[in-house]
Amino acid sequence: MAVREFAERGADLELVGIQKRFPGFTAIEELDLVIPAGSFFALLGPSGCGKTTTLRLVAGLEEPTKGRILIGGKDVTDTKSHERPVNTVFQSYALFPHMTIIENVAFGLKRRRIGDPLGKAHEALKLVELDHIAQRKPQQLSGGQQQRVALARAIVNRPALLLLDEPLGALDLKLRRQMQLELKTIQEEVGLTFLHVTHDQEEAMTMADTVAVMNNGVIEQMGAPEELYELPRTSFVANFLGQSNLFTGAVVGTTGTAITVAAAGGRIVVPTSRAQRHQGEVTVGVRPEKVTLHVEEPGESSARSVLGPGRIVDVSFSGVSTQYLVDVAGAGTVVVFAQNMGFGPVAEVGTEVWLSWAIDHGFGLDDEPGEGGRFPADDSTRSIAVQRREALVSELEEH
Repeated sequence: MAVREFAERGADLELVGIQKRFPGFTAIEELDLVIPAGSFFALLGPSGCGKTTTLRLVAGLEEPTKGRILIGGKDVTDTKSHERPVNTVFQSYALFPHMTIIENVAFGLKRRRIGDPLGKAHEALKLVELDHIAQRKPQQLSGGQQQRVALARAIVNRPALLLLDEPLGALDLKLRRQMQLELKTIQEEVGLTFLHVTHDQEEAMTMADTVAVMNNGVIEQMGAPEELYELPRTSFVANFLGQSNLFTGAVVGTTGTAITVAAAGGRIVVPTSRAQRHQGEVTVGVRPEKVTLHVEEPGESSARSVLGPGRIVDVSFSGVSTQYLVDVAGAGTVVVFAQNMGFGPVAEVGTEVWLSWAIDHGFGLDDEPGEGGRFPADDSTRSIAVQRREALVSELEEH
């Protein structure tokens, strides 16, 4: 099976006005989304944000309350799951233990009576570099190898869209990072459209072309991983995708290129192009690794924002870097990541320090200060169970 044969089946995915309500709460408020054919798209967010519900809607395992789902321009909203050109790879690989690897991969093809199932299964295993162990049983494979078999089984059916539901969650850290790179390579080779659902920010940023950060049933921000990290638009994105130091204050000065915010007992300058709001009360921020720690007060500079003095209250060594927690009057606790260039920390707990960062590294958020969530979260799964039981009873009554 040539790579070209896979790529021709990749299709775009379009969600139009999708809403999903369960008794007692809303899982998805209103979702409009277009995923181009052949892209690797990550839906990122915490538990309960609606990302898995979105995946289940696309797979046909749930029905939307309203809205339409189109795959390759075809409306599949009312199409049964097994009739959609979609395959899903779950965290649980669900391989048949009594079958060999080649039999597992060929199983779906044989069921659908597709010609040369074993030949196609071998080609899929070659793609994930496991054809040399095709005759082994799943229990003879490592977790990473089982994950690749599950991927081969999904790809061999030539779906237009491949859904990945936290597929690396069961792997250890080193293997997970290795599989992140392998998954991205495979996606580029086969040309399929990948929709990857995860709560792991590193996983999303490593693999995806585009990341959509989801919160309370809506997409807060969507774009390239670097764009979301460097220019978050909301406090949720700023703190979910990495860590951020955020400061709220009034805009006290504006030029053609920058705004000045009176916050944290000082004045913080942010380029206009990196700020979402330019007047009134605003929230601005900076990433911890962009902040420099000074044991002596730095001189004034038009290119840097300065806070301090503050006092170090905690020092944590993590190998690549050291994390410092600094209490600054009017700013609370500020987090600083300093790369370990020498032996030992540059300052100890109790040391008086100042903090500075390049103005070009600051960002301004679109949040209204003190703004709450769009609608309350419901952590209970009871209402979902009630709805599914009612749906089952209704289906049985129909038959």
